[in-house]
Amino acid sequence: MKYTTGKVGRIFTIRFEDGDPIYEGIEGIAARERIAGGVVWLIGGVKNGGVVVGPSDDSMPPVPMVERFTDAREIVGAGTLFLDEDDKPSLHLHASIGKGTAQLTGCPRKGLDCWLITEAVIMEMTGVHARRLKNAKSGFSLLEIGG
Repeated sequence: MKYTTGKVGRIFTIRFEDGDPIYEGIEGIAARERIAGGVVWLIGGVKNGGVVVGPSDDSMPPVPMVERFTDAREIVGAGTLFLDEDDKPSLHLHASIGKGTAQLTGCPRKGLDCWLITEAVIMEMTGVHARRLKNAKSGFSLLEIGG
């Protein structure tokens, strides 16, 4: 285990409107505001998504199992936001998404859009030494601490 310490910086409150792209919106605000690290909370309605619900087995690199949906659903999620190797903000979000008794829990993929209203809060972290870097074994961009 590795860790780094920092302080709370600015707080951003976001209201998405119907059809707004969630990932692009959060990462776009982070780029414009030069947020290098943060925590993201998300609630509301979404549509047009795919959720990684686990690997198909324990092999490396992992083969993700993805469940897709286009209809309107509810979401509650939390994630982290850090710069990648190209100094671009990269959101890693996990959420529970559901409609009626059908629930998905996992990592939504880009392409997730707002349905009616989605709200997000970004809490900026300052002084944290962390970055998402491509991992050769898994093929994923993983959080690296240090430096």
